[in-house]
Amino acid sequence: MKGYIKNNTKYKLRIRDGSYVYIEDIQKEILGIMDEVDKICRKYNITYGLIAGSALGMVNYKGFIPWDDDIDVFIKRDDWDKFVKALDKELSDKYYFHTFTKDNKYNVLIPQMKIRKKGTYVEEENILLDNKCDGNGVFVDVVMYGEVNKNKFVDELFRTIVKLLAIPLVIFDNLGFNLVILKKFIIRIDGFYNKISLGSGIYSQPITIPWEKFMHEPVFREEDVFPVREYEFEGRKYYSYNNIEGILKSWYGDICLKKWNKDKKMYEETLDKSKRVSKHIIDVNFESDLPKDKKYKLFLIMFVRFIFMLFILGIVLCILDIVFWGRVCIIIFMVGLYIVVR
Repeated sequence: MKGYIKNNTKYKLRIRDGSYVYIEDIQKEILGIMDEVDKICRKYNITYGLIAGSALGMVNYKGFIPWDDDIDVFIKRDDWDKFVKALDKELSDKYYFHTFTKDNKYNVLIPQMKIRKKGTYVEEENILLDNKCDGNGVFVDVVMYGEVNKNKFVDELFRTIVKLLAIPLVIFDNLGFNLVILKKFIIRIDGFYNKISLGSGIYSQPITIPWEKFMHEPVFREEDVFPVREYEFEGRKYYSYNNIEGILKSWYGDICLKKWNKDKKMYEETLDKSKRVSKHIIDVNFESDLPKDKKYKLFLIMFVRFIFMLFILGIVLCILDIVFWGRVCIIIFMVGLYIVVR
């Protein structure tokens, strides 16, 4: 990869209390976690690679996309158990990690693991998948990469099953119920699907992450993913896809990569300026593992649980043929959900 975009803009993020933090300050905290992941994976010969926007940053900026507020990493499924054991043994006491096998309160519908920094706090955009584990530190997202079926319709069938099971799981999770049995069932579906797909030569993140667009989930040929290769990232070397540009084009489209401006004699970003904003974080605190406004956080959690209770009540009333009040409850739920998501 020759050349990269030279960025001179410092992007800011407006947080809960109305103040601003520089995105690059968040990135520095994340980079410390990623250095730890890289060190452990190299020591134990664990296959990993940066994916998604992190891989795109490698190609376009030789580092973070300037407005990106996270790092996404894959671990090869065959190495997953070894990775968890290596973290238990080697992870610095400055960090900790959440995953379902370590804490069954962990939500299996998000990346399989979050590696976090102690003494920090971060709140993500999606309140409906709020962290129920202890600690909300600045994090790196880690997912598995394993084989999926060559037949797209078979692939979509299994993904759709998980998407349907996600509905009650999200609802009851927000009501304060930890449906461990349902979580384990979803994981078993994913494991079974991977076993019947072995030898397909097609790799993807697990179907337990059900939030990609229907029939457009990112799946890649084995030879494009492996063997992983080193690329420059913020002055150090991290691994990513073998055919990094090919995968990024298939994921984001042909225009995602930097373009050469022959008049200015420099590479330029192709993404529209209006879309160059942080997408994941809405609050952050580098000085404590608690939010600056704990009362607001508590109120938001209680409000989400209240509107989901209204939804359940509305369904029950409709079943009992008390349709008017059932519809009222469901409408209030929908309005409340819109407010939360906004």
